[in-house]
Amino acid sequence: MLHPWLEFSPEEMRSFGYRVIDMLVEHFDQVRDKPVTRRASRISLERSLREPIPEQGTEVNEVLEQLQQDVFCHIMHLDSPRFFAFVPSPSNFASVMAETLATGFNIFAGTWLEASGPAQVEIVTLDWLRQLCGMPDTTGGLFVSGGSVANLTALATARHMRLRDTVQNATVYFSDQTHSSIERALHILGFDSTQMRNIPCDDQFRIPLDILQHMVNADRASGLQPFCVVANAGTVNTGAIDPLPELARFCREEGMWLHIDGAYGAAAALSNQGKAWLQGLEHADSLTLDPHKWLFQPYEIGCVLVRDGQWLRETFHILPAYLQDIASAEHEVNFCDYGIQLTRKFNALKLWMSLKIFGLAAFRHAIERGIALAEAAEAMLRLSPRWEVVTPAQIGIVTFRYVVPGYNDAALDSLNHLLLERMMVDGFAMLSSTVLRGKTVLRLCTINPRAREADIQETLARLERFAEGIHL
Repeated sequence: MLHPWLEFSPEEMRSFGYRVIDMLVEHFDQVRDKPVTRRASRISLERSLREPIPEQGTEVNEVLEQLQQDVFCHIMHLDSPRFFAFVPSPSNFASVMAETLATGFNIFAGTWLEASGPAQVEIVTLDWLRQLCGMPDTTGGLFVSGGSVANLTALATARHMRLRDTVQNATVYFSDQTHSSIERALHILGFDSTQMRNIPCDDQFRIPLDILQHMVNADRASGLQPFCVVANAGTVNTGAIDPLPELARFCREEGMWLHIDGAYGAAAALSNQGKAWLQGLEHADSLTLDPHKWLFQPYEIGCVLVRDGQWLRETFHILPAYLQDIASAEHEVNFCDYGIQLTRKFNALKLWMSLKIFGLAAFRHAIERGIALAEAAEAMLRLSPRWEVVTPAQIGIVTFRYVVPGYNDAALDSLNHLLLERMMVDGFAMLSSTVLRGKTVLRLCTINPRAREADIQETLARLERFAEGIHL
Protein backbone atom coordinates (compact mmCIF):
# COMPACT_ATOMS: atom_id res chain seq x y z
CA MET A 1 0.00 0.00 0.00
CA LEU A 2 1.26 3.48 -0.91
CA HIS A 3 1.64 5.91 2.04
CA PRO A 4 2.37 9.25 0.32
CA TRP A 5 2.07 11.24 3.57
CA LEU A 6 4.18 8.80 5.63
CA GLU A 7 1.07 7.99 7.68
CA PHE A 8 -0.87 4.90 8.69
CA SER A 9 -4.54 4.64 9.46
CA PRO A 10 -5.46 4.02 13.13
CA GLU A 11 -6.20 0.38 12.28
CA GLU A 12 -2.84 -0.04 10.55
CA MET A 13 -1.01 1.55 13.49
CA ARG A 14 -2.70 -0.77 15.96
CA SER A 15 -1.91 -3.83 13.87
CA PHE A 16 1.72 -2.71 13.49
CA GLY A 17 2.03 -1.91 17.20
CA TYR A 18 0.50 -5.17 18.38
CA ARG A 19 2.90 -7.10 16.17
CA VAL A 20 5.89 -5.23 17.62
CA ILE A 21 4.63 -5.76 21.19
CA ASP A 22 4.22 -9.47 20.45
CA MET A 23 7.85 -9.58 19.30
CA LEU A 24 9.01 -7.85 22.49
CA VAL A 25 6.94 -10.08 24.78
CA GLU A 26 8.26 -13.14 22.98
CA HIS A 27 11.81 -11.88 23.46
CA PHE A 28 11.40 -11.23 27.20
CA ASP A 29 9.63 -14.55 27.67
CA GLN A 30 12.11 -16.64 25.69
CA VAL A 31 15.47 -14.93 26.14
CA ARG A 32 16.49 -17.43 28.83
CA ASP A 33 16.08 -20.28 26.35
CA LYS A 34 17.90 -18.63 23.43
CA PRO A 35 21.62 -19.00 22.73
CA VAL A 36 23.39 -16.08 24.35
CA THR A 37 25.88 -15.69 21.49
CA ARG A 38 24.96 -15.73 17.79
CA ARG A 39 27.17 -14.10 15.20
CA ALA A 40 26.97 -14.25 11.42
CA SER A 41 29.74 -13.65 8.92
CA ARG A 42 29.91 -10.38 7.02
CA ILE A 43 29.59 -12.32 3.76
CA SER A 44 26.32 -13.98 4.76
CA LEU A 45 24.86 -10.72 6.05
CA GLU A 46 25.80 -8.93 2.84
CA ARG A 47 23.83 -11.58 0.95
CA SER A 48 20.74 -11.22 3.12
CA LEU A 49 20.70 -7.46 3.75
CA ARG A 50 22.47 -5.73 0.84
CA GLU A 51 19.92 -4.25 -1.60
CA PRO A 52 19.24 -1.03 -3.51
CA ILE A 53 17.25 1.71 -1.79
CA PRO A 54 13.60 0.54 -2.07
CA GLU A 55 11.66 2.72 -4.49
CA GLN A 56 8.35 1.22 -3.39
CA GLY A 57 7.32 0.28 0.12
CA THR A 58 7.27 -3.23 1.57
CA GLU A 59 4.46 -4.75 3.60
CA VAL A 60 5.00 -4.29 7.35
CA ASN A 61 4.93 -7.95 8.33
CA GLU A 62 7.46 -8.78 5.63
CA VAL A 63 9.87 -6.17 7.01
CA LEU A 64 9.38 -7.42 10.58
CA GLU A 65 9.96 -10.98 9.43
CA GLN A 66 13.23 -9.95 7.80
CA LEU A 67 14.27 -8.25 11.02
CA GLN A 68 13.59 -11.44 12.95
CA GLN A 69 15.39 -13.71 10.49
CA ASP A 70 18.34 -11.60 9.36
CA VAL A 71 19.02 -9.09 12.14
CA PHE A 72 17.72 -10.03 15.59
CA CYS A 73 18.89 -13.62 15.15
CA HIS A 74 22.48 -12.39 14.93
CA ILE A 75 23.01 -10.55 18.21
CA MET A 76 24.40 -11.30 21.63
CA HIS A 77 21.63 -11.15 24.19
CA LEU A 78 23.12 -8.77 26.74
CA ASP A 79 19.89 -9.07 28.72
CA SER A 80 20.17 -12.86 28.95
CA PRO A 81 20.54 -14.11 32.52
CA ARG A 82 23.59 -16.05 31.28
CA PHE A 83 25.37 -13.03 29.77
CA PHE A 84 28.22 -12.54 32.25
CA ALA A 85 30.62 -10.67 29.93
CA PHE A 86 31.82 -7.05 30.04
CA VAL A 87 29.00 -5.28 31.90
CA PRO A 88 25.54 -6.63 31.03
CA SER A 89 22.50 -4.46 30.40
CA PRO A 90 19.73 -6.54 31.97
CA SER A 91 16.96 -4.11 30.93
CA ASN A 92 13.33 -4.40 32.07
CA PHE A 93 10.00 -4.27 30.29
CA ALA A 94 8.69 -1.15 32.06
CA SER A 95 11.66 0.84 30.78
CA VAL A 96 11.22 -0.58 27.29
CA MET A 97 7.64 0.69 27.28
CA ALA A 98 8.83 4.06 28.57
CA GLU A 99 11.38 4.23 25.75
CA THR A 100 8.60 3.45 23.29
CA LEU A 101 6.50 6.29 24.69
CA ALA A 102 9.36 8.78 24.66
CA THR A 103 10.14 7.91 21.04
CA GLY A 104 6.51 7.77 19.99
CA PHE A 105 5.75 11.22 21.37
CA ASN A 106 8.99 12.39 19.70
CA ILE A 107 10.00 14.47 22.69
CA PHE A 108 12.80 16.99 22.25
CA ALA A 109 14.28 17.17 25.74
CA GLY A 110 16.70 20.04 25.13
CA THR A 111 14.64 23.01 26.32
CA TRP A 112 11.96 23.92 28.83
CA LEU A 113 9.95 25.68 26.12
CA GLU A 114 9.54 22.46 24.13
CA ALA A 115 9.36 19.96 26.99
CA SER A 116 8.71 21.46 30.41
CA GLY A 117 7.07 18.30 31.79
CA PRO A 118 9.91 16.02 30.64
CA ALA A 119 12.45 18.53 31.96
CA GLN A 120 10.86 18.38 35.41
CA VAL A 121 10.88 14.57 35.32
CA GLU A 122 14.60 14.70 34.51
CA ILE A 123 15.23 17.16 37.36
CA VAL A 124 13.40 14.88 39.82
CA THR A 125 15.10 11.68 38.61
CA LEU A 126 18.55 13.27 38.73
CA ASP A 127 17.84 14.35 42.28
CA TRP A 128 16.89 10.79 43.20
CA LEU A 129 20.32 9.65 41.99
CA ARG A 130 21.95 12.57 43.79
CA GLN A 131 20.34 11.43 47.04
CA LEU A 132 21.38 7.80 46.52
CA CYS A 133 25.00 8.92 46.10
CA GLY A 134 24.85 11.26 49.10
CA MET A 135 25.85 14.38 47.19
CA PRO A 136 24.74 17.84 48.43
CA ASP A 137 21.50 19.48 47.34
CA THR A 138 23.45 21.99 45.25
CA THR A 139 24.26 19.11 42.89
CA GLY A 140 23.06 19.23 39.30
CA GLY A 141 23.45 17.01 36.29
CA LEU A 142 21.91 15.55 33.18
CA PHE A 143 21.33 12.28 31.39
CA VAL A 144 23.53 11.43 28.41
CA SER A 145 24.13 8.41 26.19
CA GLY A 146 26.52 6.54 28.48
CA GLY A 147 29.65 6.64 30.59
CA SER A 148 31.92 7.86 27.79
CA VAL A 149 29.92 11.05 27.20
CA ALA A 150 29.31 11.43 30.93
CA ASN A 151 33.07 11.34 31.60
CA LEU A 152 33.70 13.77 28.74
CA THR A 153 31.08 16.16 30.13
CA ALA A 154 32.49 15.95 33.66
CA LEU A 155 36.09 16.51 32.58
CA ALA A 156 35.10 19.40 30.30
CA THR A 157 33.46 20.98 33.35
CA ALA A 158 36.58 20.38 35.45
CA ARG A 159 38.76 21.92 32.72
CA HIS A 160 36.57 25.02 32.54
CA MET A 161 36.05 25.55 36.26
CA ARG A 162 39.65 24.89 37.36
CA LEU A 163 41.70 25.84 34.29
CA ARG A 164 39.42 28.23 32.41
CA ASP A 165 39.99 25.90 29.43
CA THR A 166 43.74 26.53 29.32
CA VAL A 167 45.26 23.07 29.53
CA GLN A 168 48.93 23.95 29.04
CA ASN A 169 51.05 22.46 31.88
CA ALA A 170 47.98 20.86 33.55
CA THR A 171 48.25 17.22 34.64
CA VAL A 172 45.65 14.53 35.36
CA TYR A 173 46.11 11.41 37.50
CA PHE A 174 44.40 8.00 37.30
CA SER A 175 45.25 4.35 37.84
CA ASP A 176 46.06 1.80 35.16
CA GLN A 177 42.64 0.23 35.84
CA THR A 178 40.77 3.34 34.69
CA HIS A 179 38.31 3.03 31.80
CA SER A 180 39.60 4.01 28.35
CA SER A 181 36.88 6.67 28.03
CA ILE A 182 38.86 8.87 30.45
CA GLU A 183 41.95 8.94 28.27
CA ARG A 184 39.82 9.43 25.15
CA ALA A 185 37.95 12.33 26.78
CA LEU A 186 41.21 13.98 27.82
CA HIS A 187 42.54 13.75 24.26
CA ILE A 188 39.33 15.37 22.96
CA LEU A 189 39.72 18.13 25.55
CA GLY A 190 43.22 19.01 24.37
CA PHE A 191 45.44 17.10 26.81
CA ASP A 192 48.31 15.14 25.28
CA SER A 193 49.70 11.90 26.66
CA THR A 194 52.55 13.70 28.46
CA GLN A 195 49.96 15.37 30.71
CA MET A 196 48.32 12.10 31.79
CA ARG A 197 49.73 10.22 34.75
CA ASN A 198 48.76 6.54 34.46
CA ILE A 199 49.62 5.18 37.90
CA PRO A 200 50.37 1.46 38.43
CA CYS A 201 47.70 0.06 40.75
CA ASP A 202 48.36 -1.57 44.12
CA ASP A 203 47.87 -5.26 44.91
CA GLN A 204 44.11 -4.66 45.24
CA PHE A 205 43.96 -2.92 41.84
CA ARG A 206 43.40 0.48 43.46
CA ILE A 207 45.19 3.79 43.03
CA PRO A 208 48.08 3.96 45.55
CA LEU A 209 48.05 7.21 47.50
CA ASP A 210 51.79 7.29 48.17
CA ILE A 211 52.66 7.09 44.48
CA LEU A 212 49.98 9.66 43.67
CA GLN A 213 51.43 12.06 46.24
CA HIS A 214 54.94 11.53 44.91
CA MET A 215 53.84 12.24 41.31
CA VAL A 216 51.93 15.38 42.26
CA ASN A 217 54.88 16.71 44.27
CA ALA A 218 57.29 16.00 41.42
CA ASP A 219 55.04 17.65 38.84
CA ARG A 220 54.61 20.78 40.99
CA ALA A 221 58.36 20.98 41.47
CA SER A 222 58.74 20.84 37.69
CA GLY A 223 56.42 23.83 37.23
CA LEU A 224 53.40 21.79 36.14
CA GLN A 225 49.85 22.23 37.42
CA PRO A 226 48.27 19.10 38.90
CA PHE A 227 44.55 19.76 38.59
CA CYS A 228 42.46 16.54 38.59
CA VAL A 229 42.39 13.04 40.05
CA VAL A 230 40.11 10.43 38.46
CA ALA A 231 38.99 7.77 40.93
CA ASN A 232 37.21 4.51 40.19
CA ALA A 233 34.03 3.44 41.92
CA GLY A 234 34.06 -0.10 40.56
CA THR A 235 36.51 -0.88 37.76
CA VAL A 236 35.34 -2.91 34.79
CA ASN A 237 38.25 -5.34 35.17
CA THR A 238 37.73 -6.42 38.78
CA GLY A 239 35.14 -4.21 40.46
CA ALA A 240 37.90 -2.51 42.48
CA ILE A 241 36.99 0.68 44.33
CA ASP A 242 39.67 3.28 44.84
CA PRO A 243 40.12 4.70 48.40
CA LEU A 244 37.51 7.41 47.88
CA PRO A 245 37.56 9.16 51.31
CA GLU A 246 41.36 9.38 51.27
CA LEU A 247 41.39 10.65 47.69
CA ALA A 248 38.75 13.25 48.56
CA ARG A 249 40.88 14.46 51.46
CA PHE A 250 43.98 14.51 49.24
CA CYS A 251 42.22 16.57 46.55
CA ARG A 252 40.95 19.08 49.10
CA GLU A 253 44.42 19.55 50.55
CA GLU A 254 46.04 19.81 47.12
CA GLY A 255 43.35 22.06 45.62
CA MET A 256 42.53 19.50 42.91
CA TRP A 257 39.30 18.39 41.25
CA LEU A 258 38.05 14.89 42.19
CA HIS A 259 36.20 13.10 39.42
CA ILE A 260 34.76 9.69 40.32
CA ASP A 261 33.99 7.32 37.47
CA GLY A 262 31.15 5.27 38.91
CA ALA A 263 29.72 4.21 35.55
CA TYR A 264 29.79 0.60 36.69
CA GLY A 265 29.73 0.63 40.46
CA ALA A 266 28.17 3.81 41.83
CA ALA A 267 24.61 2.46 41.69
CA ALA A 268 25.63 -0.26 44.17
CA ALA A 269 25.41 2.45 46.84
CA LEU A 270 21.68 1.70 46.82
CA SER A 271 22.44 -1.50 48.79
CA ASN A 272 23.68 -1.52 52.38
CA GLN A 273 26.88 -3.36 51.43
CA GLY A 274 27.52 -1.09 48.49
CA LYS A 275 26.91 2.04 50.55
CA ALA A 276 29.62 0.95 52.98
CA TRP A 277 32.07 0.10 50.18
CA LEU A 278 31.39 3.36 48.34
CA GLN A 279 31.84 5.81 51.20
CA GLY A 280 33.34 8.94 49.72
CA LEU A 281 31.11 9.20 46.65
CA GLU A 282 29.50 12.20 48.32
CA HIS A 283 32.78 14.14 48.15
CA ALA A 284 33.10 14.04 44.35
CA ASP A 285 33.31 17.28 42.40
CA SER A 286 31.88 15.25 39.53
CA LEU A 287 30.49 11.74 39.35
CA THR A 288 29.35 9.53 36.48
CA LEU A 289 27.08 6.51 36.59
CA ASP A 290 25.37 4.36 33.98
CA PRO A 291 21.75 3.38 34.68
CA HIS A 292 21.92 1.01 31.68
CA LYS A 293 24.26 -1.10 33.79
CA TRP A 294 23.35 -1.68 37.43
CA LEU A 295 20.02 0.12 37.38
CA PHE A 296 18.78 -2.30 34.73
CA GLN A 297 17.81 0.17 32.00
CA PRO A 298 17.93 -0.50 28.25
CA TYR A 299 20.59 1.30 26.24
CA GLU A 300 21.28 4.25 26.18
CA ILE A 301 21.31 6.14 29.46
CA GLY A 302 24.32 7.52 31.30
CA CYS A 303 24.40 10.24 33.93
CA VAL A 304 26.78 12.95 35.08
CA LEU A 305 26.40 14.77 38.40
CA VAL A 306 28.48 17.76 39.52
CA ARG A 307 28.72 19.24 42.98
CA ASP A 308 27.28 22.58 41.87
CA GLY A 309 24.79 22.39 39.04
CA GLN A 310 25.68 25.87 37.85
CA TRP A 311 29.15 24.62 36.90
CA LEU A 312 27.58 22.75 33.98
CA ARG A 313 25.72 25.81 32.78
CA GLU A 314 28.80 27.98 33.12
CA THR A 315 30.76 25.47 31.04
CA PHE A 316 28.29 24.77 28.24
CA HIS A 317 25.79 27.63 27.96
CA ILE A 318 25.69 29.40 24.59
CA LEU A 319 22.68 31.37 23.34
CA PRO A 320 22.74 31.99 19.58
CA ALA A 321 20.13 34.23 17.96
CA TYR A 322 18.13 31.33 16.58
CA LEU A 323 17.55 30.10 20.14
CA GLN A 324 16.54 33.43 21.68
CA ASP A 325 12.97 32.17 22.14
CA ILE A 326 14.13 29.53 24.63
CA ALA A 327 15.90 31.94 26.99
CA SER A 328 14.58 30.55 30.24
CA ALA A 329 12.83 32.35 33.03
CA GLU A 330 14.03 31.87 36.58
CA HIS A 331 13.78 28.24 37.75
CA GLU A 332 13.23 26.92 34.20
CA VAL A 333 15.91 24.47 33.08
CA ASN A 334 17.15 24.12 29.52
CA PHE A 335 19.22 20.94 29.58
CA CYS A 336 20.90 21.95 26.31
CA ASP A 337 22.74 24.53 28.46
CA TYR A 338 24.18 21.82 30.71
CA GLY A 339 25.98 19.56 28.26
CA ILE A 340 27.11 18.86 24.71
CA GLN A 341 23.75 18.09 23.08
CA LEU A 342 21.08 20.49 21.91
CA THR A 343 18.99 17.72 20.40
CA ARG A 344 18.51 15.07 23.06
CA LYS A 345 16.08 12.27 23.86
CA PHE A 346 13.87 12.03 26.91
CA ASN A 347 16.18 9.44 28.48
CA ALA A 348 15.01 10.19 32.02
CA LEU A 349 11.58 8.70 31.39
CA LYS A 350 12.64 5.06 31.43
CA LEU A 351 14.48 5.31 34.75
CA TRP A 352 11.74 7.44 36.32
CA MET A 353 8.99 5.10 35.11
CA SER A 354 10.68 1.88 36.20
CA LEU A 355 11.46 3.30 39.65
CA LYS A 356 7.84 4.40 39.96
CA ILE A 357 6.46 1.02 38.86
CA PHE A 358 8.84 -1.33 40.69
CA GLY A 359 9.90 0.84 43.64
CA LEU A 360 13.34 1.36 45.13
CA ALA A 361 13.14 -1.78 47.27
CA ALA A 362 12.98 -3.98 44.16
CA PHE A 363 16.08 -2.32 42.72
CA ARG A 364 17.89 -2.66 46.04
CA HIS A 365 17.07 -6.37 46.15
CA ALA A 366 18.29 -6.83 42.56
CA ILE A 367 21.61 -5.15 43.33
CA GLU A 368 22.09 -7.22 46.48
CA ARG A 369 21.37 -10.34 44.44
CA GLY A 370 24.06 -9.39 41.90
CA ILE A 371 26.60 -8.97 44.70
CA ALA A 372 25.62 -12.33 46.21
CA LEU A 373 25.82 -14.16 42.87
CA ALA A 374 29.44 -13.11 42.34
CA GLU A 375 30.25 -14.31 45.85
CA ALA A 376 28.52 -17.61 45.09
CA ALA A 377 30.54 -17.91 41.87
CA GLU A 378 33.75 -17.38 43.82
CA ALA A 379 32.76 -20.10 46.29
CA MET A 380 32.08 -22.54 43.42
CA LEU A 381 35.44 -21.78 41.82
CA ARG A 382 37.31 -22.42 45.08
CA LEU A 383 35.81 -25.92 45.29
CA SER A 384 37.76 -27.07 42.21
CA PRO A 385 41.58 -27.38 42.08
CA ARG A 386 41.38 -26.53 38.38
CA TRP A 387 40.40 -22.91 39.00
CA GLU A 388 42.54 -20.11 40.38
CA VAL A 389 40.59 -17.16 41.76
CA VAL A 390 42.62 -14.15 40.64
CA THR A 391 40.50 -11.46 42.30
CA PRO A 392 37.72 -12.21 44.78
CA ALA A 393 34.13 -11.15 44.19
CA GLN A 394 33.80 -7.36 44.31
CA ILE A 395 30.47 -5.65 43.63
CA GLY A 396 29.33 -8.30 41.17
CA ILE A 397 32.64 -9.18 39.44
CA VAL A 398 34.98 -12.13 40.00
CA THR A 399 38.05 -13.02 37.92
CA PHE A 400 39.68 -16.44 37.60
CA ARG A 401 41.55 -18.73 35.26
CA TYR A 402 41.90 -22.39 34.48
CA VAL A 403 45.24 -23.84 35.54
CA VAL A 404 47.03 -27.03 34.50
CA PRO A 405 50.08 -28.27 36.43
CA GLY A 406 53.20 -27.91 34.33
CA TYR A 407 51.81 -25.27 31.96
CA ASN A 408 53.72 -21.99 31.83
CA ASP A 409 51.95 -18.62 31.77
CA ALA A 410 51.93 -18.38 27.96
CA ALA A 411 50.28 -21.80 27.68
CA LEU A 412 47.72 -20.92 30.36
CA ASP A 413 46.94 -17.68 28.52
CA SER A 414 46.30 -19.64 25.31
CA LEU A 415 44.20 -22.21 27.14
CA ASN A 416 41.96 -19.60 28.73
CA HIS A 417 41.55 -17.79 25.41
CA LEU A 418 40.46 -21.06 23.84
CA LEU A 419 37.96 -21.66 26.65
CA LEU A 420 36.33 -18.33 25.90
CA GLU A 421 36.16 -19.14 22.18
CA ARG A 422 34.58 -22.53 22.88
CA MET A 423 32.00 -20.91 25.11
CA MET A 424 31.08 -18.38 22.42
CA VAL A 425 30.59 -21.16 19.88
CA ASP A 426 28.60 -23.20 22.39
CA GLY A 427 26.21 -20.30 23.04
CA PHE A 428 25.01 -21.41 26.48
CA ALA A 429 26.59 -18.42 28.24
CA MET A 430 28.95 -15.55 27.57
CA LEU A 431 31.82 -14.35 29.69
CA SER A 432 34.81 -12.21 28.81
CA SER A 433 38.53 -12.11 29.41
CA THR A 434 40.94 -9.42 30.51
CA VAL A 435 44.61 -9.11 31.42
CA LEU A 436 45.70 -8.65 35.03
CA ARG A 437 49.39 -8.30 35.84
CA GLY A 438 50.28 -9.66 32.43
CA LYS A 439 48.11 -12.79 32.70
CA THR A 440 44.95 -13.57 30.76
CA VAL A 441 42.05 -14.22 33.11
CA LEU A 442 38.37 -14.98 32.69
CA ARG A 443 35.77 -12.76 34.22
CA LEU A 444 32.14 -13.05 35.36
CA CYS A 445 29.90 -10.04 35.91
CA THR A 446 26.74 -11.26 37.63
CA ILE A 447 24.46 -8.23 37.81
CA ASN A 448 21.43 -9.60 35.94
CA PRO A 449 18.73 -10.08 38.61
CA ARG A 450 17.24 -12.96 36.63
CA ALA A 451 20.48 -15.00 36.74
CA ARG A 452 20.51 -18.05 38.99
CA GLU A 453 23.24 -19.91 40.80
CA ALA A 454 22.44 -22.88 38.55
CA ASP A 455 23.32 -20.76 35.50
CA ILE A 456 26.75 -20.03 36.96
CA GLN A 457 27.29 -23.62 38.03
CA GLU A 458 26.52 -24.96 34.55
CA THR A 459 28.69 -22.29 32.92
CA LEU A 460 31.69 -23.31 35.03
CA ALA A 461 30.97 -27.01 34.45
CA ARG A 462 30.97 -26.48 30.68
CA LEU A 463 34.22 -24.55 30.85
CA GLU A 464 35.82 -27.45 32.73
CA ARG A 465 34.57 -29.93 30.12
CA PHE A 466 35.92 -27.77 27.30
CA ALA A 467 39.28 -27.48 29.08
CA GLU A 468 39.58 -31.25 29.44
CA GLY A 469 39.30 -31.56 25.66
CA ILE A 470 42.04 -29.03 24.90
CA HIS A 471 45.63 -30.27 24.63
CA LEU A 472 48.29 -27.67 23.93
